[in-house]
Amino acid sequence: MGNYKFGVSFREIGSRDAWIAKCRRAEELGYDVITVPDHLGTGRFAPFPALAMAAAVTERPRLGTLVSNVPFYNLSLFAREASSTAALLGGRLDLGLGSGHMKSEFDAAGLPWQNAAGRIGYLEESLGFLRKHFEDEGVEQPRLLIAGNSDGVLGLAAEHADVVGFAGLRQAPGRPPGTFVLDNAEAMDERVAYFRARAGARDVEYNMLVQRVVVTDDRRAAASAWHDETEHRAARSVDELLDAPQLLLGTVEEIAGQLEERRKRYGFSYITVFEPFLETFAPVLKELQ
Repeated sequence: MGNYKFGVSFREIGSRDAWIAKCRRAEELGYDVITVPDHLGTGRFAPFPALAMAAAVTERPRLGTLVSNVPFYNLSLFAREASSTAALLGGRLDLGLGSGHMKSEFDAAGLPWQNAAGRIGYLEESLGFLRKHFEDEGVEQPRLLIAGNSDGVLGLAAEHADVVGFAGLRQAPGRPPGTFVLDNAEAMDERVAYFRARAGARDVEYNMLVQRVVVTDDRRAAASAWHDETEHRAARSVDELLDAPQLLLGTVEEIAGQLEERRKRYGFSYITVFEPFLETFAPVLKELQ
């Protein structure tokens, strides 16, 4: 075992003191990366100032966006924010990029909503723009994480990313935006194979964004609870959920074994959990270090 990298995604910052405490606790527990998302709404802080403060109160973890919603931004302004943060973080920034998926956020901000091809095209444009901006500023470009599930985004990641981010989520047909279905194990095989075929010999790190962690002696009961909670729309069956790479269910030892199996099957060596599972996942992290 070993050779893993573990991250936590903090969805909300809270107060200044709460944010400092969260970051220090993540470092204390041994997490390697602290990330923040890029969403609009009450309680959603701007990512780059939050990362700058996280850097000031921690010493070891890398810090990043998971992920920056690139179509939100004018590229000149986004590049300025990213390069300024990279310079202040002294090499600890992981710049995560995505093409966006929540139309409601664009509507709320009065921003134009493009179809998937348009948003992916804008993400592609941003890559060259950012590279030139960092060069012009004399700031080393941070490691790039590109995350998504579509052919277009995975193709960009295969060509440009240092880290490819998988979550294995698809919009549920006929449901409100942001209502997702999990890719099952076989669908994840296909997505990873698609990426590998395009990445070729490039050395790219594979990240999995885990949706839930439950430490339990009864994996089936935990999967059944998730199935009921998601109104049976996230997967076709409890058995499918038990094999889903986005869920970690079982004893600490069982979860460690699941991660070993999924690293062999998919290549996932960089695992990110959401804030509610910061403490729950910590014993697994220790088991695998």
